[in-house]
Amino acid sequence: MKIVTSLTFKGNCREAFEFYARVLGGRITAAFPYGDGPPDMPVGPEYKDQLMHCWLEVGDQALMGCDGIPEFAPGYHQPVNGFDVTLHTDDPEQARGWYEALVEGGTATMPFGETFWSPGYGGLIDRFGTPWMVNTRPAADWKPSQG
Repeated sequence: MKIVTSLTFKGNCREAFEFYARVLGGRITAAFPYGDGPPDMPVGPEYKDQLMHCWLEVGDQALMGCDGIPEFAPGYHQPVNGFDVTLHTDDPEQARGWYEALVEGGTATMPFGETFWSPGYGGLIDRFGTPWMVNTRPAADWKPSQG
């Protein structure tokens, strides 16, 4: 089984997924605009170039996304709340790199740094409105420098 997070955007799904592919070293394997849907699909012409489905593969993981439109996602214009996309790694420098790239143009909710549970953790909302947590898994013998 694979559990995949699906993200909804306000017309900039393609831009967001191209950015995520660069930052995370993944590749987009599907990007279907609404205009490629069946002719009788109830979608306004203003949405024809927006994405109804996008798939990003990163290693054995994936993110799915789309551009929300009123016909299919009535709450798409509301702020995202109640979840984070979370990245885990054993390498604090890799985690810091992800964090610094994702936070550019966004908002830090917790600056990247050591915590009592991790040698490197940070929280942010990226420039597309997606909330992220970036976490470094500690080695078995790791101890925080404070305490």
